[in-house]
Amino acid sequence: MADFGIRFFLCNILICAIIAILLMIKQVLRNHLTSRMQFNLWFLLLGLLTVPFIPIRLTPFSLLDKWKNAVSPNTGTVTETAVNVSASGATRQINDFALSVSGKTPSIIGLILFGIWLVGIFAMFLLVIRSKARLNNLKKSALPLQSREVRMLYGNCLSELKIKRDIPVYSTAFLKSPIIVGLFRPCIYLPIHLISDFHMNSEEHKKIPGKCFNAADMRYMLLHELQHYKHKDAIAGYLMNFFGMLYWFNPLVWYALKEMRNDREVACDTSVLKILNENDYEDYGNTLINFAEKVSLTPFPFAAGISGTMKQMQKRIINISSYQKPSVCRRIKGAGVFAIIAVILWGLTPMLSTYAVEQSYYNWNVSPEKIDLIDLSAYFTEYKGSFVLYDLKNDAWSIYDMEHATLQTAPDSTYKIYDALFGLEAGIITPEDSFMVWNGADYPFESWNADQDLYSAMQSSVNWYFQEIDGQLGTSALGSYIKEIGYGNETINSDLSSYWMQSALKISPVEQVELLTDLYSNDFGFTQENVNAVKNSICLFSSENESFYGKTGTGRINDNDINGWFIGYIETTDGTYFFATNIQSAENATGSQASEISFSVLSDMGIWEE
Repeated sequence: MADFGIRFFLCNILICAIIAILLMIKQVLRNHLTSRMQFNLWFLLLGLLTVPFIPIRLTPFSLLDKWKNAVSPNTGTVTETAVNVSASGATRQINDFALSVSGKTPSIIGLILFGIWLVGIFAMFLLVIRSKARLNNLKKSALPLQSREVRMLYGNCLSELKIKRDIPVYSTAFLKSPIIVGLFRPCIYLPIHLISDFHMNSEEHKKIPGKCFNAADMRYMLLHELQHYKHKDAIAGYLMNFFGMLYWFNPLVWYALKEMRNDREVACDTSVLKILNENDYEDYGNTLINFAEKVSLTPFPFAAGISGTMKQMQKRIINISSYQKPSVCRRIKGAGVFAIIAVILWGLTPMLSTYAVEQSYYNWNVSPEKIDLIDLSAYFTEYKGSFVLYDLKNDAWSIYDMEHATLQTAPDSTYKIYDALFGLEAGIITPEDSFMVWNGADYPFESWNADQDLYSAMQSSVNWYFQEIDGQLGTSALGSYIKEIGYGNETINSDLSSYWMQSALKISPVEQVELLTDLYSNDFGFTQENVNAVKNSICLFSSENESFYGKTGTGRINDNDINGWFIGYIETTDGTYFFATNIQSAENATGSQASEISFSVLSDMGIWEE
């Protein structure tokens, strides 16, 4: 919750910028968009306002639909705590050891922001409940419309708009202007004073200065309310109030919602004008002008009506005076402009996702034709995660769960493959002499409490061995090596003892496989002898026809195993295959579990026999 408070605050800064851009676009392109299109643009903004609350990553312009799915294989078993490659020939066991690190403490600022936001929503909710109660009181006091003349006029309006639904009409003394209320059971409420004015005889009209309220004026108002029904503007009303509550603290969102309400009335005016004769345009405008004093903003949040502020009335009058029925060409042009704006705004959605702010993803550029999406959900029943396989010979990828395959997470002990390579390249250790003396510290794993060389340290995943390499390398040299090979997000922090353990450094399963292919062919341009030494240190099985290389990794936070890795490659007579398996869970997500899943999948694929 604390993290959400910070991320949501940052998202609102971007939302403000998007609203400013949208307002400028509307101003520049107002002559190319119909009134209805200008109003519909605001729904794009409402969609963007939803994004921070969606707990998944949005991927615009995704090519995932072009990737085909394969058939799901059978489930494997998970039992052991260490990697054992059970095949004939020379084998090596690599233990899966991991130290626990402390989880991050929730941000006090984030908690305060989140708390203030919730309090504000509660206050806004109370205001809405209050307004809803007032509306209910109005409904209880309203009476069915008694005026025969107005009912006949109303029936003609329904026929004119081809509305077959029976929408009840009521009269009330607690309104100054007509409104339509209700999403599923819409009702129109007319002020009694307008009905009374409508029934004034001609002699009484002569005593009143100004324009008299006549049948034409009543018709225009009824048509306006029915256009709100026809275009389902009640839905827009509910959405505007909902987002007004969520973004109560953002003045630009409130301004945008006010403009949306104004554009809704302008669009409704335009819809009325479409069914009127050109000679009636002036009369419709005069209805708004002459009775502006009698209409006012509705105090009810879920109602739509002809009312508005004087400034809004002015804008509507200008729209009426300049209105021309749009040609087919203008409608097509407007639709095209709308589509372009929609595409641009959709492209911004990942930037607004609080989930995306928390997560980071690898921007993978590969042809979809090379990728086969496979369903391995039966193997990952207890975990979120992915499996990535690359067939070097056929230049083909097989992937389970594309989103998690590109999700960057801590590499944990799988990073030691490259840390060892950096130490070799820097001369801290050599293929002939990789020996290090144990410092005498008491570690939780017995195999760590002994002198080590590269092979034993890699086999038992001895943290202190690789921490010593990092300490001698230093932050600057280490950062240079990481950037040189393009390792994940290429980010380390000042704590060289844990930057790869659920900390700054992150990498995705796809990147793991790409780096393994680079290591295999030494695309790094490092000394081949050093590359061979690293390969030998992760070799689990070797025979004349087959070889299996792999490394596990486990991320442990507050004594809970939350992130498990198993990566490696297989050389067979049929080809070379690179793989990476990552599993994530609140507990029991270990490298050992990831290795068991990997062996089961590889076996069922016919790549490796257990």
